[in-house]
Amino acid sequence: MSAKYEWCRVAENAAFAARDGAGALVFRDRMWLLGGWNPGDKVHFPLICNSEVWSSPDGTSWTLENPHAPWEGRHTAGYAVHDGRMWIVGGDCNQGHYQNDVWSSADGIHWNLAHDRVPWAPRALHYTLAFDGRIWVMGGQTLPDFGGGDEVFYNDVWSSADGISWTRVTEHAPWVPRGMIGGAVVHDNRMWILGGGTYDTPATPIRNFYNDVWSSADGVNWEQHLTHAPWAPRQYHEVAAFDDCMWVLEGYAAESGNRRDVWYSADGVEWTELPDTPWAPRHAASVFAYDGSLWMVAGNNMEPDVWRLSPKKCRAAPTAVSSSPTKRALEEAARRG
Repeated sequence: MSAKYEWCRVAENAAFAARDGAGALVFRDRMWLLGGWNPGDKVHFPLICNSEVWSSPDGTSWTLENPHAPWEGRHTAGYAVHDGRMWIVGGDCNQGHYQNDVWSSADGIHWNLAHDRVPWAPRALHYTLAFDGRIWVMGGQTLPDFGGGDEVFYNDVWSSADGISWTRVTEHAPWVPRGMIGGAVVHDNRMWILGGGTYDTPATPIRNFYNDVWSSADGVNWEQHLTHAPWAPRQYHEVAAFDDCMWVLEGYAAESGNRRDVWYSADGVEWTELPDTPWAPRHAASVFAYDGSLWMVAGNNMEPDVWRLSPKKCRAAPTAVSSSPTKRALEEAARRG
C-alpha cells in the first residue's frame, strides 16, 4: 500500500515565519494556520507566541488574513471546525496564566469570544476534536511552573454544542491521564486517542510517553485496541484521518528527541510504517488532510516548510532538508525546561 504514496516539498520557505504548535484547520476550501510558538524570533513572536491567522488554497501561496487576532497568542491549544466556524478552545500558559477562553470565526478575520472561563479550566495540552455535532475536550494538565496553581493531570472528557455550555461526560476515562496530541482523528464513527503524554512539573519532574490506542463512540465507553502500538511512545505528535486510515506522524520521544516517522492504520490494531520520510525530524507540526492529500507544515524543525503526501507520484524539490534543535533546547532557552 505504501508504494502509492509519495512526499513532495511544496514550499521550502513559505510566507509565514517558522513556528511550532500552530493550529491547523481545513475550512472553506483552504488550509488555515493559527498562532504558533517561536521564542527565538522576537520580530514575529514578541511574546513567545502570536495570534496570526494565515490561509492557503494550495500550500504554496499563503495569505496573512489577520496579523493580530483578538485572542491572546498561543500554541498547542484546542482547534476544531464545528457548526460552520473555526474554533480555538483554550490555550497554553506562556504568558504566566492559563488561557481559559473559547473563540470562533466564520472567516478567520473576525473572531467572537464564546466563553472567557470554561468550567474545565485551568489546563493546557488537552486533546480537542469535533464529533457528533459537538466540540470535545479530553485530558491535558496544569503546568505550575508557567501558570501557577496545583499539579493536576486529567483524564476527563467534556463536550459542548456551542462552546458556551459545557458538560462533563466522563470524570475519569479508563486511559491514563495525558494530552500533548496534535490534530484529531474521527474514524469509523468513533473518536480516537493515539498515544500522547504528560509534561514534567516540579512535583513530577519526569515526562510520560504513551503508545496505546483507544476509541469511543460517546466519550463515556472506551475500548482499548492496543496497549503498545508498533510506533514508539511519543508526545507532541500529530494525528490525522486520511485515505480511510488513521495516521501518526513525527513527535517527541524520550530516547530519540524529535522524530520523522509516519505510520497508518485502518483499524487501530494493524499499523504500517511509511518508509523514507524526506522531511526533517520535528514535533508539534501542523498537519492537514486536504485536497486529496496529507500535508506536513512547519513544526519544531523551526523551518517554514510545506510538504504534501499524495497517492499520486510527484517530483520533490531538489535541495536537502536539514535538522534543527529539539524543542527541549528551545524550551530551556525560553524557560521551558
